[in-house]
Amino acid sequence: MENTGATQVYMPEKIWWGSLFIFGAAIIDFLDGFLARLLKAHSEMGRELDSLSDMVSFGVAPGLILYQLLRLSYAQSENGLDVSVIALLPAFIFTAAVAWRLARFNISENQSYDFIGVPSPAAGLLIASFPLIILYEYFNIHTLLINRWFLYAVILIVSYLMLSNRKFMGLKFSDFSFKNNVVKYILLSLSLVVLIVLKWFAVPVIFVLYILMSVFYKEPTTLAGAKPKPDVTV
Repeated sequence: MENTGATQVYMPEKIWWGSLFIFGAAIIDFLDGFLARLLKAHSEMGRELDSLSDMVSFGVAPGLILYQLLRLSYAQSENGLDVSVIALLPAFIFTAAVAWRLARFNISENQSYDFIGVPSPAAGLLIASFPLIILYEYFNIHTLLINRWFLYAVILIVSYLMLSNRKFMGLKFSDFSFKNNVVKYILLSLSLVVLIVLKWFAVPVIFVLYILMSVFYKEPTTLAGAKPKPDVTV
């Protein structure tokens, strides 16, 4: 049982442990491309395994977190424990969207430095932050995070963003010049500030900042037409 101020949210499965492992997977996912280049260990088998691990870490695990949060939401209401599993299955719309996002990336030829659709690690980390925000009682918004209509909305909106054809900014640096990376540097600076101030609540804030700043981001002309793909699946 986690005490969250005015109300109590029961999390017997300790789903926030799952959140921590998802964040750990994100760190490994970020570093594996560097290690592959350093060790010159590129292979088609490694690429497929990387995609499979991303599916589990950023698709299946966050989907299960959404499932449990929906279950907790219904449990707050009268006769909520008798909720039909059909009401909980929309959690896996998110998982299906991640699978489609990863498959589309694997066959795409036009995602060099930017991405078509929101990257699955970003979406997975957003969902993973919810149990941690509830656990630490940030800004007393725990009731929102276990509101079924809010969760359904998050599932639909984030799934749509992953499957959309809109370009989103990639965080891979081809060079470190300020001119070619001004929006990325601004995003990284703002992210550092909100991480210090907001802690785990910074994750959804950074996600929103990423979406908004991607609208204004334009790929530098020096990178236009570049063909190399990022080293990791997204």
